[in-house]
Amino acid sequence: MALQCQNFPLWPPKTSRFPHLSSESASHSSLSSTSRSISLSKTSSSITSSTPDPISHLTPKQQTIILTRLSDWRESLRTLYKFKSRPDYQPNLFHYNVVLRTLGLARKWDQLRLLWIDVAKEAVFPTNTTYAILIDVFSKGGMVREALLWLKHMKSRGIVPDEVTMSTVLCALKNLGEFDMAVKYFNNWCQGRDGELDFLELDYSSVDVVNPTSFLLFELFKTGCHAPISANDKAQGDFPRKLQLVSTYNTIIDLVGKAGRLKEASDTFGAMLDAGLKPDSFTFNTMINICASNGNLDEAEQLFDKMAERGITPDVITFNVLMTMHGSMGDIKAVLSSYERIRLSGLEPDTVSHRIVLRLLCEKQMVRQVEKVINGILDSGSFVDEESVPIITKMYVDLGLIHRANKFLKKHCSGENKISSRNYAAIIDAYGEKGLWKEAEAVFYGEREIGYRRDIVEYNIMIKAYGLGKQCEKAFSLYETMKRCGVWPDECTFNTLIHMFSVCGLPGKAHYLLNRMRNNGFKPGWQIFSVLMEGYSKRGAFLEAVEVLDEMNNLGVRANEIVYGLLIDMFAELGKVDEALYYLNQMQENGLEPNKILLTSLIKGYAKSNLLKEAQEVYSQIERIGSEDGGPDTITSNCMLNLYANLGLITEATHIFDELRRKCKADRASFTIMINLYETLNMLDKATMIFEEFCKLGLDPDVTLVNEIMVCYVAKGDIRGFVDSLKYMLDNKVFPDDMTYSHVFKALKKAGLSYEMMMQLEKSYRDRNQYVENAILASLFSVYGMHKLALDLCKSYLISDSKLDLVLYNVAIRVFGSAGHVSKAIKLFANMSDEGIEPDTVTYVNLLFCYGKSDMVAGVRRIHDLVKEKDIGANESLYKALIEAYRDLGRTDLAESAESEMRFVLFSDD
Repeated sequence: MALQCQNFPLWPPKTSRFPHLSSESASHSSLSSTSRSISLSKTSSSITSSTPDPISHLTPKQQTIILTRLSDWRESLRTLYKFKSRPDYQPNLFHYNVVLRTLGLARKWDQLRLLWIDVAKEAVFPTNTTYAILIDVFSKGGMVREALLWLKHMKSRGIVPDEVTMSTVLCALKNLGEFDMAVKYFNNWCQGRDGELDFLELDYSSVDVVNPTSFLLFELFKTGCHAPISANDKAQGDFPRKLQLVSTYNTIIDLVGKAGRLKEASDTFGAMLDAGLKPDSFTFNTMINICASNGNLDEAEQLFDKMAERGITPDVITFNVLMTMHGSMGDIKAVLSSYERIRLSGLEPDTVSHRIVLRLLCEKQMVRQVEKVINGILDSGSFVDEESVPIITKMYVDLGLIHRANKFLKKHCSGENKISSRNYAAIIDAYGEKGLWKEAEAVFYGEREIGYRRDIVEYNIMIKAYGLGKQCEKAFSLYETMKRCGVWPDECTFNTLIHMFSVCGLPGKAHYLLNRMRNNGFKPGWQIFSVLMEGYSKRGAFLEAVEVLDEMNNLGVRANEIVYGLLIDMFAELGKVDEALYYLNQMQENGLEPNKILLTSLIKGYAKSNLLKEAQEVYSQIERIGSEDGGPDTITSNCMLNLYANLGLITEATHIFDELRRKCKADRASFTIMINLYETLNMLDKATMIFEEFCKLGLDPDVTLVNEIMVCYVAKGDIRGFVDSLKYMLDNKVFPDDMTYSHVFKALKKAGLSYEMMMQLEKSYRDRNQYVENAILASLFSVYGMHKLALDLCKSYLISDSKLDLVLYNVAIRVFGSAGHVSKAIKLFANMSDEGIEPDTVTYVNLLFCYGKSDMVAGVRRIHDLVKEKDIGANESLYKALIEAYRDLGRTDLAESAESEMRFVLFSDD
């Protein structure tokens, strides 16, 4: 419904109904009198009968001023009754209005009720101002429905809401989210249909008198109804009514903006300008926010420029709106610019400003800028807002800067910066999500101020952190201590614990907690039962899983497809097809139809028993069920594909695989099954061709797939293909396993790596020595000419701070020498000596390789002399390296001499 009255010319604005000092009261004598009155009012409780009455000379207006300046409801009420105790006091509606407002804002509803009764007894009749105050304070007190019922009370007295009251009602409806209702009420008011309130569904006759606040309202309505109507509050004037106040326009603009009606907001803003009213900063802030929220960033910027043109100084809220706008677009540079402009405009950023900029910087993980903002906050004498503390902590934790996170918390979770339990929970969650349960625990048990009480959310998050860290016993211990601390576990507590113990392989403990949950009055949902059932199923405890289903039925919790699916899949995995079929039939008897997931589990069960015909029948059923949505999915097809592959039925397997490829549904499992099938049938070319297709599709490999194709390349004698597949694995961040390294060792032997070096690498791998995996892979890539990759692998451990062993040095010397970096290889040999590592045969073999490639005859001869002098134990590998080095140097004579020496030393009879 469109707004109907903003385009009309406005009446001249009335004088504000709220009391302010007039020009007369601005005089020196009046101000001094008022000042004395205020000071006296604060000490009224100490006034005795023997002292002169300090308020006897105050006028009603001065009394009103005093009441408006008292923020404490007790002092305000006491002062009012002090005024009323004067024999010459005349009941004054202004006084009652001020005190009613103070009591309402303090949410002292019983005192407000008693004062309202006094108003009726004094025959002081409420006006629009009174009702506007009551609607406002009830709305702000969280009782919006009760606030709106005051309109009914006004109607019963024949009082017509004026513009301020109407605007207050709009604010209440806006805060309630009833935008359409607010627009309808506004249009009715404009047309003079104030009494049409049925659409608001305000029926105070149905108020529940058992509810304390409703009983209060019932009493309020009983008192003061059907009183005479003030002449000022009768319906008057022409219709449609015309708006007179900037604040009303602001309310309407904000209302339609929050309702997403950008055009109506713009029209209202335009009508305001046409009427000659000057928008204030609130008007522009609201319009900028509306434009930004609807994606009209250029228009929002133009409005900001118009503020300056109209001489309206932006306030902090203006810049906060701009920062939010730019932040929603990810423009962090513009956000920081707006943040700096706050101070350049002579303003100071407020808590909201800091919160906006810190959140955005933390999301971008801009640590240096975050710390700069924090320092600026501290330099200004303030502290980091508690809402920002968890966000900053999470940034540090996500970046692995745990020490800085701990240091930040130590500084900002003490002193004046009081952190709520809710925000402590968010801090704990930041650690817990990364598995840092010890750090989370330190926050949870950290020092808090005296009397601090952790709420249930903080306990639940700490239990969750323990669960993510697999610390089940600690989680259970915390659960046991909760009640002693006066915090009772809720449904979330039990759900978290049951899930944790089920996932950690302790379904028995989870079942115990399920019973405790029921004893505490909570009714578990099917989700918790399914988690428990899955925990039993992973342990193969199918009898206990079945008992969980029986327990569900006894409690009246209806099992759905997911619950039955867990049982069917469990029995299928165990190869118990009959039991799986039993629960499938039971599910159908309960009115649930099997879906593709359940039928796929059946195929899996049939495949375990190699029951081809039965599996084919179920697969055909799935094809019929899924004919409208593309037939069997990838998982289902892979189950059938695997069955055909296991039975060696290549034609049937190829048919399904081709269908998957045609529909672009083939995944890693599909390719792995086919590669394994072709390998089994010795169709190695076909297997490698399938792998090359897999690589071109850009699918993510796993170690099983690459291991399978490595076997094919080795069987074909295609070592280069083998090495390329290994590189493909590493490029895709797939880590080799034991099977991979067994293939690598075979490839190294085929490449002619010395027996001694092979023995060193294999033993080091068995011992799981640090960096040995890098050394093994570097050796392989070096042998087959992939020098850059080999060098990178060696550098990864050479630059570490760890102490290197002989094997790592031997590999590095060989790799750098093979890559032509002989000087680096020789330097590594020198480093060995400096660290006290004695060279062995492998070291000298690798050095001979380097010397031979670099024309370093002296180096070769030096090692040869050591062999002759028996300073080095001679063996076949060492002599072969000597012979090869001499040949690389072009010294055939020396090579032949070394060969003769080898035969004499190693092979001659004693």
